[in-house]
Amino acid sequence: MAAAMAASRRFRDLPLWRLTAPTHLGLNLSLRPMSSSAQDEASRAAPSEAPHHNYESLRVTAAQRHILHVQLNRPEKRNAMNKAFWSEMVECFNKIAQDADCRAVVISGAGKMFTAGIDLVDMASDLLQPQGDDVARISWYLRSLIARYQETFSVIEKCPKPVIAAIHGGCIGGGVDLITACDIRYCAQDAFFQVKEVDVGLAADVGTLQRLPRVIGNQSLVNELAFTARKMMADEALSSGLVSRIFPDKEVMLDAAFNLAAEISSKSPVAVQGTKINLLYSRDHSVAEGLNYMTSWNMSMLQTQDIVKSVQAAMEKKELKGVTFSKL
Repeated sequence: MAAAMAASRRFRDLPLWRLTAPTHLGLNLSLRPMSSSAQDEASRAAPSEAPHHNYESLRVTAAQRHILHVQLNRPEKRNAMNKAFWSEMVECFNKIAQDADCRAVVISGAGKMFTAGIDLVDMASDLLQPQGDDVARISWYLRSLIARYQETFSVIEKCPKPVIAAIHGGCIGGGVDLITACDIRYCAQDAFFQVKEVDVGLAADVGTLQRLPRVIGNQSLVNELAFTARKMMADEALSSGLVSRIFPDKEVMLDAAFNLAAEISSKSPVAVQGTKINLLYSRDHSVAEGLNYMTSWNMSMLQTQDIVKSVQAAMEKKELKGVTFSKL
């Protein structure tokens, strides 16, 4: 409320020339919306390979303007997570976090399912033959290894760009770790979810046990899923809050995910990325701590030109899709 009042006062007090002409910084505040034909042409453009994103286990494409599509790309192996995956996801999302052109990300799986989870055959040497010649050194090695694997999904959460998971078919084991680190989850009707780790003799250790209780808010259900490794089908995932929407098939789901990403990317990147950062901070802190952090955050961010542009568009009853926000 205080932020909105401050923004309103700031907008009201601006000289008229700041709303009708370029500023001294060369910032043109002309708010001519993109024509519908131009928008349609942009949305129809075929996805192109994103520069600087060349991976063995992932495919990254520029799906639409400001939107990247990250695909788990081992369809012949049901997108099982091999050694390359665990490092490539970190590299990929560290680059996305610094990509000023990207404002939203969609993650999906190529082929018949989202992911079968960890590739036990490929990972066996790391997990079953750890380095070290005594208990302490083996443990030290495994500690470092697990921490690196945890970062594979934490990097999604840390990325300031909103990340939408689009899930079809199986989302097993490490797949649940991955999607619980995302901001929004859509699924197809054929999707199912399994916290599979107990079936291979271990406790899930890269995020599910920490994030899933916060996502669905039902500790009894989390315990049931984690202790039994049973499948949770799409309808139960929706009713429990794991996903926010279900779609009849993968194609319809992906269209909806990209439409959502386009809607998000039309907003001020200062507002959207600041919102994600503060939501995550507030999740892990008290209300008082979250409010204090928000105060410190917005004492600088309220000075953005994005407020001027957004409020002017609202007053002129123009869509934000026609507003050009600077890169962030």
